[in-house]
Amino acid sequence: MTTSSVTPESSPTSTDPDTAPAHGDLAAVAATAPIEGGISDYFRTYTQRVRSGDMGSLPAVAGLVVLVIVFWILHPTFGSLANFSDLLKQSSPTIFIAMGLVFVLLLGEIDLAAGTAAGVCAALMARLSVGYDWPWPAAIGAALVCGLVIGTFTGWLCAKVRIPSFVVTLALFLAFQGVELFFVLNGKGAHGNISITDDFITDLYNGQMSPWLGWLLVVVAVVGYGLVKLQQVTSRSRAGLIAEPVSLVALKVAALAALLVVAVYLLNRNRGGTGGTQLINQGGKLVMVRPPALQGVPWVVLLIGFFFTVWTFVLSRTRYGRHVYAVGGNTEAAHRAGIRTDRIRISVFVISSFMAAIGGVLIASNTHSVDANTGGGNTLLLAVGAAVIGGTSLFGGRGRPADAVIGGLVVAVIANGMADLVQGNNRDSIQYIVTGAVLLLAAAVDALSRRRAGAAGLG
Repeated sequence: MTTSSVTPESSPTSTDPDTAPAHGDLAAVAATAPIEGGISDYFRTYTQRVRSGDMGSLPAVAGLVVLVIVFWILHPTFGSLANFSDLLKQSSPTIFIAMGLVFVLLLGEIDLAAGTAAGVCAALMARLSVGYDWPWPAAIGAALVCGLVIGTFTGWLCAKVRIPSFVVTLALFLAFQGVELFFVLNGKGAHGNISITDDFITDLYNGQMSPWLGWLLVVVAVVGYGLVKLQQVTSRSRAGLIAEPVSLVALKVAALAALLVVAVYLLNRNRGGTGGTQLINQGGKLVMVRPPALQGVPWVVLLIGFFFTVWTFVLSRTRYGRHVYAVGGNTEAAHRAGIRTDRIRISVFVISSFMAAIGGVLIASNTHSVDANTGGGNTLLLAVGAAVIGGTSLFGGRGRPADAVIGGLVVAVIANGMADLVQGNNRDSIQYIVTGAVLLLAAAVDALSRRRAGAAGLG
């Protein structure tokens, strides 16, 4: 299995909870450890791991590429600059909720209330902003705190009271719909829908940053990633351990730079139509005006990049991350190694609900309103599907924040592409069928890869 949090220098027989391997399996540690040799040796080892069943996010990435090509060929407007930006924004709520669910799934648990928790947090934010005139920092802050409280309560019931997470979160899924309905129907100006008028809140989803800021972020991301990789190589070399060759590090940095440069270049181009002049009526007179150019990286991309970096660091470079993988791989062994498994179990639900709160804020920002259905419907199903499609295992012990990003993009591409290709009354039904089929395929790949890895002695 791919567990980036495993430290290769850890002793496989250690009982120290800070250094114990995530799966208690020497083969799992060896699968992620650097090897001697150059780039060709790394690719050879990676190929062997894929053949043995450790495919990680490879099926999701391949599926994403195929879907984009197919939809682009069948419907040329799918590849337009405007649609590229829309895809990034449309996927953002799902990505945030899925990113939190990755932590829960790593322990083999489930959070069925993530979608409705997002709705409750969004409704609280909207009610405080509109009904009580709270400024946006206080309203959004209250929504995030609400997510933390929900996660703490959920985790406590699962870890301390020992109620299965399926039962707890199913009950909360139902209860939170009532709580959200209460927020929507009660308060100043309540009429079943809360219209958000705060410009900052609405611009979180719909706004975009200045082009120069996009290029600055590219420089920061590439330089930061390069420095981190070089620091890892240097520290391992000084400790007398095998480190990645500098040529491989350079290749990874160059690949990231190329991806970001292309993406920012496309997003910084004018995607607001022809860019020509238009006639508008001003005071009864027709005036020729040039509409402002719609260009720049959406702000939600910056948010995704920030939390992706934070959670990747937490899982791969901290003691807490090693403990999460250890509990997900083998709870009993982790407990015997001295890890406080109850605290880990509570914490993953806290992270899940916190990220769900952010997803709920973005949903409200997109629609400029909150109603009783916000966070309901297929919100949870798409988020779970995104995590699993991206490569997170339903059986626990394997998953990364990158899985949520990749899976969220796959789900958004399917929804966007099917909406373009299929029109009429059957559009939604076909979209659900295709998304469900992709999720079922991802779960099948996960089960088969685990079986194959087990037969090869890797899991």
